[in-house]
Amino acid sequence: MADGDGVPKPAGSGIDREVVVVSDRQQDLLVVQDRWAGLLRRVLAEERVDVPWEAGLSFVAVDEMAALNAAHRGIDRPTDVLAFGADDGHAPRADDEPRLVGDVVICPSVAASNAEAHGKTLDDELALLVVHGTLHLLGYDHINDSDAELMEGREQELLTSAEWR
Repeated sequence: MADGDGVPKPAGSGIDREVVVVSDRQQDLLVVQDRWAGLLRRVLAEERVDVPWEAGLSFVAVDEMAALNAAHRGIDRPTDVLAFGADDGHAPRADDEPRLVGDVVICPSVAASNAEAHGKTLDDELALLVVHGTLHLLGYDHINDSDAELMEGREQELLTSAEWR
């Protein structure tokens, strides 16, 4: 249910338990938003993120992704996925206040190029990017070899167990 501002409000509670806010700001490729929001939701459940929580998932055009990458990483070209973590789970909040996990931003055009280069389907590449970005929100990283091995292993476990297809 939603109130006058269009924001979902569950019955009997001040907030939804698990909210993925999806934004598709690109027109290059058709993106099945519910599929990818469901996968993000599944990763957070598998990683045992306490509810209530809220996360964002955005699909952007190449120019927007290039601008974000330049602004936040100092790299003047588009990338496939960026993750902007918010609350690591330790910020004080009321019991019914959601944890703001953060935002995953994906560029489907870059994902399509990567999929083609690696002989994968676009859906397989998008699934990897949703999982990868969501794990970044939870503190996973790949700066050094041991962290990369841990993150890539977890990605494969989640992709194998996820029912995103």
